[in-house]
Amino acid sequence: MLTHGQIWRAVDRLAERHGLSTSGLAKRAGLDPTTFNRSKRVTGDGRPRWPSTESIAKALSATGAGVEDFVALLDPAGRPDGFAERPTPMVGVLAPDGAGGRSIPLLGLAQANRSGAFDTAGRPASGAAWDEIVFPDVEDAHAFALEISGAALAPVYRDGDVVVVSPAAAVRRGDRVVVKTGDGALLVRELLRRTARQVELRALVPPHEARQVPVKDVVFLARIVWASQ
Repeated sequence: MLTHGQIWRAVDRLAERHGLSTSGLAKRAGLDPTTFNRSKRVTGDGRPRWPSTESIAKALSATGAGVEDFVALLDPAGRPDGFAERPTPMVGVLAPDGAGGRSIPLLGLAQANRSGAFDTAGRPASGAAWDEIVFPDVEDAHAFALEISGAALAPVYRDGDVVVVSPAAAVRRGDRVVVKTGDGALLVRELLRRTARQVELRALVPPHEARQVPVKDVVFLARIVWASQ
């Protein structure tokens, strides 16, 4: 029996095979760019939402793939083109299949940059326009998710990707993190070094500029524990 997770993984693999994000795949198919986004895969009350046969048919037509190709992509053991599945950048976390879990706040990265998205403790503000996504096995009660928009972080994170951020997770050198600074900026970076006086961050995309932020100017720093890639 086909599962909700298998169908959505096949959509993700179809997009990846053609060098597209899920939003890019939807656009090429003439669909709303958010059709295949992670946030659309569950309903507001946590029930699995399945892609329509029409949307899958349009995606196959747009990429020149056939039904047999899509069926091959359903195989949970690996990819039919002989390449290994691209690993998730963080380890020890579970990708959501839409089965169980709890709701965590979800907001677009661009919206999260705006004033009022977080409270003074660095947690999602109750008055902001946060949505929700169901995610399993999240131990951090204050975890939240951000949906990437645009190409500024590509190819590390593409338009439509969702990252789950855990303020309670231990942060080590080399981790990808979300940092809120005192001037209101919300940065997605790699942690290079942290001392008592400053935090050194590196951009995820070339030319990988480094930036030093005084500790006193850091509102919060939290680790990205999962990404929808």
